[in-house]
Amino acid sequence: MTVPPTGQYPQQAPPRPPGPAAPQQFAAAAMGLVKVYGSGPSAVQALGGVNAGFPRGQFSAIMGPSGSGKSTLMHCLAGLDVATHGQVTLGELNLTGMPDKQLTQVRRDRIGFIFQSFNLLPTLTAEQNILLPLELAGRKPDPRWFQTITQALGIAERLRHRPSELSGGQQQRVAVARALVTRPEVVFADEPTGALDSKSGTNLLNFLRQSVNQFGQTVVMVTHDPVAASYADSVTLLADGHIAGRIERPTPDAVLNALRGLGG
Repeated sequence: MTVPPTGQYPQQAPPRPPGPAAPQQFAAAAMGLVKVYGSGPSAVQALGGVNAGFPRGQFSAIMGPSGSGKSTLMHCLAGLDVATHGQVTLGELNLTGMPDKQLTQVRRDRIGFIFQSFNLLPTLTAEQNILLPLELAGRKPDPRWFQTITQALGIAERLRHRPSELSGGQQQRVAVARALVTRPEVVFADEPTGALDSKSGTNLLNFLRQSVNQFGQTVVMVTHDPVAASYADSVTLLADGHIAGRIERPTPDAVLNALRGLGG
C-alpha cells in the first residue's frame, strides 16, 4: 500500500464541537456484513463479517488500503450494492432483502450521494441539477433551505450556469447541494475531493464539517487522504474486508500512522 503524503490540503480541520451527552444512535449500520463477488473458485470476498455503526449527526470517515473493502462497505450501507449475508440498516429501516423498487425509493428520499466525478447533467443549469432529485420524487423544494445551502456553498450567483461554465470546485459544490437539498438522513461521499485542487478540496471539507456542526447532517465519507480524514469525528479502518480499528477525533498523523500499521 502506498500512503499518500499529508498536506494535500493547506488547512487543518476546524475544531469539532463537544461530543453528544446522550447515547448515540446509528444513522447507518452493518451487522455481520459479508459481500462476495462471483461464485465458485473465482469468488472474491470483499467483506468478511463486518460490524460497524455510524452515529447520527456526526462526520465519519472510512479508510483502508486499496482493496480493503471500504468502497464496498459504503455501497452496501447506501443501498447501492446488496449484501451476500448479514444485515444493513438505515436508522430503524432494514435494507437487507428489500425489493429493488422500495430500495430505489429509499435511496431517492432518504440518502444523499456525493461522487468524485460530480455526475452532473451537462444540459441542465446548476439550479436544475440541484433540484433534480426533488423533481424525480415529485416533491417541491423548500425555498429557504435551498437558499441556505447554495449561499453556504458559495454558488448562489452561479445557479443559471451549466456545468461546462463552472470550475471543478464549483461543479462539486453543486453536487453537494444536490445531495443536501432533500434533507437526507445520511450523505455518503465517495472520495469527494479526489478530482479537486487543494483549495477546492479544503473548501468542500470545511462545508461538510459545517453541514454536521450547524445543520445536524450525518456524513459518511470514504477517503484515502489522512488530512481529509482529520475533518471527521471518527475514522473506521478496514483491512482485507475486516474492521481493523477506529480512531476518535483523528489527526493527520494519527491516521497516517494507523494506515502504515495496516501493511503499508
